[in-house]
Amino acid sequence: MPDLARPFLIEFPKLGAPEIGYISVAENAGDLLPFAVQRVFWTYYTPESIVRGRHAHHRTAQVLIAATGRITVTTEVAGEPIETFRLENPRVGLYVPPYCWHTMQYSHTAVQLVLASQPYDEADYIRDYDQLRALWRQ
Repeated sequence: MPDLARPFLIEFPKLGAPEIGYISVAENAGDLLPFAVQRVFWTYYTPESIVRGRHAHHRTAQVLIAATGRITVTTEVAGEPIETFRLENPRVGLYVPPYCWHTMQYSHTAVQLVLASQPYDEADYIRDYDQLRALWRQ
């Protein structure tokens, strides 16, 4: 298993003005994004009582962005304290590395945009927490 990275926040540029609105841009792996984006997806209308995620990935890294609303993300990486991030600014993303257990809880109006380093592959998911902990010990 490779060295485990820790989650961290990425602040995207904010271009524009109040009278015309704003745009934020993520391009060129290595500039702000630590990987080339291979997949983009978004979640929305998630009831506030639902906790999503509850998994890690073998290979996939992600950047989670609250395009609207609020998302509370809890992360756990081997040997590090559990961290909680509150995403509610559309120009801030959270980098979630491989082998990082993560959960998300949303405000009802939240739209989560996800930039992923790999195409979807069910075999990449680690959905059993005990299995992940065993991988951490290897």
